[in-house]
Amino acid sequence: MIRPITIDDFMCLQTPVPLADVRTPAEFAQGHMPGASNLPLFSNEERVTVGTTYKQVGREAAILLGFDLTGPKWSGFIRKALEAAPQKKIAVHCWRGGMRSGAIAWALDLYGFEVYLIQGGYKQYRRWVLEQFEAMYTLVVLGGMTGSGKTRILHALQTLGEQVVDLEELAQHQGSSYGSLNKLVQPTQEQFENNLAGQLRRFDRQQTIWIEDESSTIGKCLIPRPLWNQMTDAFLVDLQVDAAQRVRALAREYGELDRDFLIAGTERIRKRLGHDHAKHAIIAIQEGRLEDFIREVITYYDKTYRTSLARRDAGRILTLALEDQADHHNNARKVLQALEAAHPVNP
Repeated sequence: MIRPITIDDFMCLQTPVPLADVRTPAEFAQGHMPGASNLPLFSNEERVTVGTTYKQVGREAAILLGFDLTGPKWSGFIRKALEAAPQKKIAVHCWRGGMRSGAIAWALDLYGFEVYLIQGGYKQYRRWVLEQFEAMYTLVVLGGMTGSGKTRILHALQTLGEQVVDLEELAQHQGSSYGSLNKLVQPTQEQFENNLAGQLRRFDRQQTIWIEDESSTIGKCLIPRPLWNQMTDAFLVDLQVDAAQRVRALAREYGELDRDFLIAGTERIRKRLGHDHAKHAIIAIQEGRLEDFIREVITYYDKTYRTSLARRDAGRILTLALEDQADHHNNARKVLQALEAAHPVNP
């Protein structure tokens, strides 16, 4: 049985249904619904050939070519669908919910699957994604200078039952010039948005959602403008940790990274850091003096943070001094207690 279903209805299914994206591997790699598996009707090259035939010859010729190309592959489609959905209940979509997903749905239905055919396909899903960023959320931003332990406190808040968005985890980047840690691979902008929207939809918008203070870009990923605007207007908890603790924490974090990688990252911010700071930072890296390297580069990041903080409404900033940067769980409790005591209006 084939059941047409909207994106909204699919998202609200009480029991999750495996999802098959029948677009090409290239389309899937560019961006897909979180949790979807790729069951491509055509290869990247085949789709180009069919599309060209459609434009130059016509719809019927393209359909015939499509059957010629996929003829030997139908049993493989069914076997892959069975691997993803052994209970024989599956959702499928293509770009617009047209011929590709319709063909796969027909074959699976013939085999005995219960098929949810997503109307509007991935194109409609992308509209849904962008709508999530237009919604209003009860955000509280966790701020503080580099090395304050913000990300670890966010994770501790999550263990305490708080709603948390870890933008750096979603972007696979820590935000600085060294943020890839020489190993992280960032998703495409499209996939970053898809993953972020999927996380936001799970939250209660009326309850506090914690999010780390970030610039508008995290590596190559851009925070969607409507959400970024909400972040800049949100109540902010400004964590204050003395510089010595921050330097030690950052030196531990970056201490095992390749020296050439650290030098390249420093070169990328040479103009903003200043020639002398950059020069001394690179010498410190080469000589293995990681704390001296950190002291040089945080001058730039601290200045950037102070500039960003100055743009905010002072009445919507809560300053919280932390004595032990490494005690993340205790610091998370202090953050919650401070916010409750402050009683911010519309945090």
